Amino acid sequence: MDKANIAVVIEDDEDIRGLVSVVLEQAGFTVHAAATGLEGVELVREHGPIVTTLDVSMPGIDGFETAKRIRAISSTYIVMLTARDDEIDTLQGLQSGADDYLTKPFRPRELRARIEAMLRRPRSVAGSPESAPPPTPAREESGDSSEWFTHRGLRLNVAMRIVTCDDVDIELTRSEFDILAELMAAGRRVVSKADLALVVRGEAHMGTYVSEHDTRAIEVHVANLRRKLGESAAGPRWIETIRGVGYRMTA
Repeated sequence: MDKANIAVVIEDDEDIRGLVSVVLEQAGFTVHAAATGLEGVELVREHGPIVTTLDVSMPGIDGFETAKRIRAISSTYIVMLTARDDEIDTLQGLQSGADDYLTKPFRPRELRARIEAMLRRPRSVAGSPESAPPPTPAREESGDSSEWFTHRGLRLNVAMRIVTCDDVDIELTRSEFDILAELMAAGRRVVSKADLALVVRGEAHMGTYVSEHDTRAIEVHVANLRRKLGESAAGPRWIETIRGVGYRMTA
């Protein structure tokens, strides 16, 4: 079976589990559902889904721990669903490896739109198509004509979705990768948090509405990205913060 059409739903509420399953089935997915985090992790391991929806409050291990365990074995898109609207829960969800976050009650159409936006992301190159990037980071062409961005020992290939730092492979979430790709393509041009939020949502350069929640999520993604790269915001080797605006690559 094509894994591009497989989804896993992890939700302890039977009615919501059924609703989410129907939404995904109508979107063309083959759905496997679980009522607990442990069961859900096993479904992800067995079926290798492209997208997984995950409730935060569940018996046994909660959604945050479930997300961490899923992220350790899979690059599936993770959308967390919760009845809680606290910012700390949102941040904790993103730090656990989630790609997006929806608060219950949600509209089925919104869930489907969020998932469709995420699925568009790997097929597009982050960065503006109408302008050439500044001279840093450098572009290089490999023998197979794949394009690489390089900067201070950091190398990124958009087509292969590979990142290395000082010749060591770096494992990033899709959101972290897309943010880094956008920044490296822009070079010394500042990229706003709002623009990065649109990149993460698969809506780059569309000018759609970006909430404070979206920009705060970008801050969390960048913090996670820096942690994986081993740099600090105070003394960045690669990603420079422009206070009140966004980010750019260092000189």
